[in-house]
Amino acid sequence: MWKFRERLNYYKKLRRSLYEILRDALERRLMKISLIDSYYNYQKSGIEYSFPDKREVKPKSKKIERESDLFNTFFVIFCEDSVSPELKNYIRFFPENSIIKKNLEYLPNFSLFKRFHRNIRYFDDPGFLDFIEDLLNVDYALLVQQDPTIKKKNKYSLTHFHVKIDWPIADAAEDLAKSLRYIQSNLYENGDREAHIIQNKLFEYYGCHHSAGGRRTAGLIAAQLLRKLDCISTVFVSSSESRIMYKFYERGISKSFLIQIPEKQIEAIAEREHMRHDTFVSNYLYEGGKTYFAVLEAFFGHTLHSRPPDDGKLRKLKPAYNWLKLNEELLHPKMNILDAMPIPYNWTYSATE
Repeated sequence: MWKFRERLNYYKKLRRSLYEILRDALERRLMKISLIDSYYNYQKSGIEYSFPDKREVKPKSKKIERESDLFNTFFVIFCEDSVSPELKNYIRFFPENSIIKKNLEYLPNFSLFKRFHRNIRYFDDPGFLDFIEDLLNVDYALLVQQDPTIKKKNKYSLTHFHVKIDWPIADAAEDLAKSLRYIQSNLYENGDREAHIIQNKLFEYYGCHHSAGGRRTAGLIAAQLLRKLDCISTVFVSSSESRIMYKFYERGISKSFLIQIPEKQIEAIAEREHMRHDTFVSNYLYEGGKTYFAVLEAFFGHTLHSRPPDDGKLRKLKPAYNWLKLNEELLHPKMNILDAMPIPYNWTYSATE
């Protein structure tokens, strides 16, 4: 189990700081690719973009849209340390899918192949994020971690592509239920019905409905599996079905998505933030034809029922109780505005559109 920052030694605190800085940079690029670039893909194709509605953002939402090639999808794992070789049975990373030129030459439409050099796979290379972007459409996941092959500490690298997650849902649910003290030994100890409920609750724990598509399912299973490591990790999933970018990380779950903001709300937000109308528009809103849109990120935390009990004793499963709660929603500044701060904006449970 990963340790809080206060329990780390000095060198690991430095590593945690570096990891969080790099994660911020990676998240900004992925958010742009998933949401902003996808919107303009629709616009260029003359197809109306379907914005998520409030029901879809809430935990346990079942509504899904038809997948579209216009929405940029991906699955990225970013680990603070190196993924333990003991997990290779479940996170499939081997020499044949490592980031070397010999393996990459078989990829179709890989534009950076001719300019590939060994250092581009390292986070400190200027071309790293472009390299990541060029590989995002490869099926399955990309794995970014500390490079275990070099002696230099805290050197982060894109080490593998086409990384498959091969851990059964039942095993992931059993692992979670044990940690939350709903079961002691195995998933079926209280009967088939409760085992089925626990598997559904695994999806709720990660902010998804149990009918979620393959990429989101693989992402949440990877997030549960990586909890076995003595470090933090982050899983990013961009879903065409939901038009949402999911982030599974040590503080919970976040969902980033696009929303339309009507003129009345623009005026109200600008006034509340003591900001000129045109300043708010230029710093936070993207033009989408006849309307404005923005990036909103909703942060979800776990409730008392989805955290380990203080006394460590076994407890009874109560399916009706929610395992997630909405903690905060932030309106993000535009990607090229670096001196503006995110603005609180209650959208998901508000009555206004």
